[in-house]
Amino acid sequence: MNRLDYLIRRLLLVLPTFVGITFLCFAVIQFVPGGPVEQAILKMRGLGTGGESSASSQVSRGEEGGVSAEQREAIRKYYGFDQPFLVRYWHWFWRDRIGMRMESYRFPNKTAWQLIRERFPVSLTFGLTGFLLTYLVCIPLGMAKALRHGTPFDFATSAIVFIGYAIPAFALGMLLKMALCGTVEQLWDIFPATGFHSPDFAQLSFWARAKDIFRHMFLPVVCYMSGSFAVLTLLMKNSLLEQINSDYVRTVYAKGAGTFRVLWKHVLRNALIPVATGFGSVLTLMFAGSVIIEQVFEIPGMGLLSLEAIVGRDYPVFMGVLALTAFLGLLGNILSDFAYVLIDPRISFSD
Repeated sequence: MNRLDYLIRRLLLVLPTFVGITFLCFAVIQFVPGGPVEQAILKMRGLGTGGESSASSQVSRGEEGGVSAEQREAIRKYYGFDQPFLVRYWHWFWRDRIGMRMESYRFPNKTAWQLIRERFPVSLTFGLTGFLLTYLVCIPLGMAKALRHGTPFDFATSAIVFIGYAIPAFALGMLLKMALCGTVEQLWDIFPATGFHSPDFAQLSFWARAKDIFRHMFLPVVCYMSGSFAVLTLLMKNSLLEQINSDYVRTVYAKGAGTFRVLWKHVLRNALIPVATGFGSVLTLMFAGSVIIEQVFEIPGMGLLSLEAIVGRDYPVFMGVLALTAFLGLLGNILSDFAYVLIDPRISFSD
């Protein structure tokens, strides 16, 4: 099977896989208690936390806060729960364009796509920065550790890497925030504690804006990188050591090649094959940030939007984020496969 046939087959599998993922998730949320119908009824009884929803305003209150069967049925009809499950899924999938045209339950007059589009640039900036920095730092560091295996440099960097890996990202974020954001008076006040940019961002010059975004991004990006930093560094080191100890490397050395040529022309490409597994995640960078980190630094990103949608039972927004994540993840898997080919053309996709 050539590469074009493989690509076509993989692309043809994207749609049924995507339908299966979204169908199962759509089915689960239909039966989760505390959905929009129950929340609208609680608000009508005066037990909700916010103002009455659009559905509540369409029906009148019953006596003493009771809700009649007619009122309940009107709310179910407003949210579409009076229709069969398959009809609801089809409406979500086709009529509402995988839910992107549906109006949010928590943010009136805003569709799921409008909310996603507002958070997209923030998460993409953090995700892309963390992705690039992780690979730009971990690959050279893994190479240096492999070439200096067993030296004090190797032990010292391993200790630092494992300490960072052992600390949960959210805990590291809280420690950095206390130490460097002025939340504790006795410590430093170097970086902003929350947000993506300052309130006066629009009035700043170009370089002042760049500096402002850098100061807001520095600590969250460090936390984003902490989880995958150790894994990728050690993966690169062990892969490179395995290649260095291979027979073909000893053969190349025996032919008189120097270390520089052996490393960059022969060893590095083969060592990058296991590392290429994560290349496909470049398509899901806007969802790469940790939800907890976004909460710690109050970053209005996609992860926080997804959490708010789950907690608030905002099913249109949650399903919109899920659908976009699933689709890009499936394409990312295909991209990872072809990254293998770019690194090592000898890899084939024959059955």
